[in-house]
Amino acid sequence: MRTTHIDQVDLNLLPPLVALLEEQHVSRAADRVRLSQPAMSRALQRLRRHFGDELLVRGPDGYSLTPRAERLRDQLTTAVTHLEQLFATEAFDPATAAQSFRLAVSDYTVATFGPELVRTVLAESPDSTVGCEVLDEHAFDKLDAGTIDLAIYGRVAPERYCSQYLFSDRFVCVVAAEHPMADQTSVSLSTYLRLPHLTIDIGQPWIDRALEPLGVTRRVAVSVPYFALAPSILPGTELLLTLPERVARKNADPAQTRILAAPRELIELEFYAVWHPRFDQDPSHSWLREKVRAAAESTA
Repeated sequence: MRTTHIDQVDLNLLPPLVALLEEQHVSRAADRVRLSQPAMSRALQRLRRHFGDELLVRGPDGYSLTPRAERLRDQLTTAVTHLEQLFATEAFDPATAAQSFRLAVSDYTVATFGPELVRTVLAESPDSTVGCEVLDEHAFDKLDAGTIDLAIYGRVAPERYCSQYLFSDRFVCVVAAEHPMADQTSVSLSTYLRLPHLTIDIGQPWIDRALEPLGVTRRVAVSVPYFALAPSILPGTELLLTLPERVARKNADPAQTRILAAPRELIELEFYAVWHPRFDQDPSHSWLREKVRAAAESTA
């Protein structure tokens, strides 16, 4: 059997071929693919030379297909369908998809809009799954390797990644209800530096980064890895806990703790969804990003 490589074929002849075989009429085929009749006649001559077959034979009742043309028409029925699917605009249907979405998130994200995000994804895409792992110093390596789809990051990401601003949050200080500062509404920087601190160690040193330009450091007495756990440690101590306000309001028990305004020198936090550029045009990833944005906005 003679084999013809695809790079030896003029693929511009495919639309005229399909039209000629289905219409079995040169003029109608020309109208269908928006060619002039002379141009369609020239295309037919080229197709005849390529296949070594007349393809369309004129008779008293018009054109009829040769046996080779009949076989070509049957083969093209399947081939054209596959080609249309190949070149069609890719779409994502969450209702029928079975996608695995993988996110790197902090305890903060889980505590603030994580539940809303999970509920939304599962409601709109019931066969999909959501996997969350701890946001750590390896998050960008995981984006590069493709082992996570998205990271929720507490500052501007490196320029080589794509990102979308989600929301801002300000710092507040949380102390025990019996703390000497409990009746205050705010904490000055000098007092802030004097008190012992309970800190959340999740690989994002927000507070220390904010204090660094001032040339000062705080005294950390206790370090824990979870936002949700931290406020429960405060009662019975003089520890001061610095948290983003959204998570403080959600996790600090007002019967046992008090929330104070943090020193004004601590700048606001900005949170971003961050992803690798290779996912930027992917329909399923675009859908996920929209669900993340909507969940963050709804709980702001």
